[in-house]
Amino acid sequence: MESVPESYLSALKLTPNLAQASLALEAQVEAVDYGQHLLLEAKVWHQGNFIASTTVAVTGKHVKAQLSVANVGEHEWSVPTWTPNNPQLYALELHLTENGQEGDEVWSYFGMREIRIEGRNVLLNGSPLYQRLILDQGYWPDSHLTPPSEAALIEDIEKIQRLGYNGVRKHQKIEDERFLYWCDVKGLLVWSEFPATYVFNDDAVENVMREWTEIVRQNYNHPAIITWTPFNESWGIPDIAEDKRQQRFTEAIYSLTKSIDPMRPVVCNDGWRHTVSDIITLHDYEASGEKLFAYYTKNHAAVLENALPYSVNGQFYPFAEGYGYRGQPILISEFGGIAFDNGESGWGYGDKVADKAAFVERFDAITSAVKRLDFCCGYCYTQVTDVQQEINGLMDMERNFKIEPEIIREINLR
Repeated sequence: MESVPESYLSALKLTPNLAQASLALEAQVEAVDYGQHLLLEAKVWHQGNFIASTTVAVTGKHVKAQLSVANVGEHEWSVPTWTPNNPQLYALELHLTENGQEGDEVWSYFGMREIRIEGRNVLLNGSPLYQRLILDQGYWPDSHLTPPSEAALIEDIEKIQRLGYNGVRKHQKIEDERFLYWCDVKGLLVWSEFPATYVFNDDAVENVMREWTEIVRQNYNHPAIITWTPFNESWGIPDIAEDKRQQRFTEAIYSLTKSIDPMRPVVCNDGWRHTVSDIITLHDYEASGEKLFAYYTKNHAAVLENALPYSVNGQFYPFAEGYGYRGQPILISEFGGIAFDNGESGWGYGDKVADKAAFVERFDAITSAVKRLDFCCGYCYTQVTDVQQEINGLMDMERNFKIEPEIIREINLR
């Protein structure tokens, strides 16, 4: 909590436009009286260099402004962009003045980056992006879903990057916003996924619509977030394969999300039974890399026609009834989950491996098989750490690597 003047900034929406080298700024101002006596000044800096400023009159609750980042002073420059390899950030300074008197002051930041889809590719700043994601449930043994410290969040991000992944699918959790801040700073891509409801009814529809809107608005400004995932594996929409109400619900959430954020891809029902979705995602825990590659190579067309299940041993189809493939990018958004226990009992996908050598052999085989699928633009391995009875993490719950990270990194980056 903080004390604020009577007139103060309550929200910001920052939208980079890479093609025009500009930032669209929308500020929400709470004031007793709006008029020409109330001004908002915005200044942009990059690594200590002044870039641009503008001042606009606050005549209502919602204020809009455009800021160019095409010049440093009087000189044109090549606009630094945000990427995982070079996460450039700009500082934003905002001041409210009322009748010439200084009022509320807010500091923020943004990244100049563009995320869009072209054919079967997801593009980051105009270039194809191959996503090497890992499933992250954000769980700690003592504090559970609450991060024990900011340092713990930073440790997770740095260790994920050491393993050769360029992003996370934050699973069934809206993480502490400091996590997103450090992903912005360190250059880790994020798929933001909504925690599922248990049932489908009118209350669930109302709550999801409201809470998801709050989540998208709150986290909109983070350049690290590149995909919104409001549903996962038909949780909360169990009859989506045939139920028109549940199908329309996912369509509504898709359109709602796009009305707030037309830029980022939206995945409705990650894993299977898609309705409308910007990316088609598949969950496949086949333990044999050879079988996985052979199945998709042989049956790729039939899978996309919804004529065959999409996995070797699976029963799930990629689309709900009445929907079909429209040329979207395809990503294997869950696979692996190899159980390796270091002497502990627990659960994973497929047979438990006996030792490090067996783990590396299987991890290499399935990861390499997915990477060889020419129709696939990325993958998400399950998972970062063990979680209670789930012993399929690349680290245990105390964040100790089970396998030397250099080995996993080499396979991911090969």
